[in-house]
Amino acid sequence: MPQFSLRHSQLIEFDNSAAGHEGVLSDKSGDFIVKPCKQAEIDFYDTTASHPYFARFIPTYYGRLKLQGERNTTLAANSLPIPMLSDHEPADVSLVLSTITADPTWFPTGGGQIDTDEAVALENVAAGFQKPNILDVKLGARLWADDAPPAKRAKLDKVAEETTSRTLGLRIAGMKTWLGPAAAGKGGAKQDGYRTYGKSYGKNLKANEIYQGFRSYFLTENAGVTKILAKKVINRFIRDLEDFQDMLEHEESRMYSSSLLFIYEGDGNALEEAINEELNGERRPLEAANGMHMGADNEEESDESEDYKDEHSEDEDEDEDGEEVQWPKVQVVKLIDFAHASWTPGQGPDLNLLHGVKNLIQIFGDLVADL
Repeated sequence: MPQFSLRHSQLIEFDNSAAGHEGVLSDKSGDFIVKPCKQAEIDFYDTTASHPYFARFIPTYYGRLKLQGERNTTLAANSLPIPMLSDHEPADVSLVLSTITADPTWFPTGGGQIDTDEAVALENVAAGFQKPNILDVKLGARLWADDAPPAKRAKLDKVAEETTSRTLGLRIAGMKTWLGPAAAGKGGAKQDGYRTYGKSYGKNLKANEIYQGFRSYFLTENAGVTKILAKKVINRFIRDLEDFQDMLEHEESRMYSSSLLFIYEGDGNALEEAINEELNGERRPLEAANGMHMGADNEEESDESEDYKDEHSEDEDEDEDGEEVQWPKVQVVKLIDFAHASWTPGQGPDLNLLHGVKNLIQIFGDLVADL
């Protein structure tokens, strides 16, 4: 397996996220991220190698790391091997890990940095996009695991009751959309042209308002994402979600407060070019972590895509000269956040997550019909 050396001086703060805890790091190239985790989440990532169908729907897991320092910004070792590419088998990159004893007293973190020196190295799913538009959707009407103390259950039940989590089984946890170069510093956008919607945005949306929230994510015409392009992207995500639903119906698990991370190319010109390259069978040299190739948005395009996939199977990842290649980056969706996840053989599928996924498919379908 190809490897390179990771040094602490190569890590920087990762700021390309729509929601989540602080303290996430990235290498300077942006190919992978280092996410601080509690032991339970690390252990769950280790088990994903035994669940290849599930592993297709999460960021590639490279292995576990130990961090050190007051702000968890450096690696415990001067040099640590991390695989560049993975078939979802975790790498042996860990140091000896100390046992973490659970504190029976629960205190809310408020979305702040997790108090831990353990971490995982993961694929940066946003790598390879010129202007990634990012959406974090938290799944489930129930947000707490069986081992949650009463105070945490009460707090999360209140959050669910006051948001779309209870009624729809989903909530917009955060969004980041590129509004085009002319939007820099205007209309809520920062100087880089991005507008960020924090956690409070999704928490304040009612069930009859969440449709408009998703519309704001997909339709950014000032950035060149026209209604036609938006429909193409949404239809691809619908097919992604249908595949994801099938996986959940076959993998017996329970996951609480996990999210679906949606990313698509937010530069309209780059998006249209990527779609055309894909349909024409053109591939680019592999410059970033792998994305997922998905289908088309109408019958004619679907036929072209099926022929395309037949000629270029997913297993074919080298060109005639042996150079690693990838499909153009159009869109990708991955399941993330497994602090409260476990396999539950014999207990059936996760109906809590499926409730949210089915509603997402319905909402996205309504968006396509209305655009």
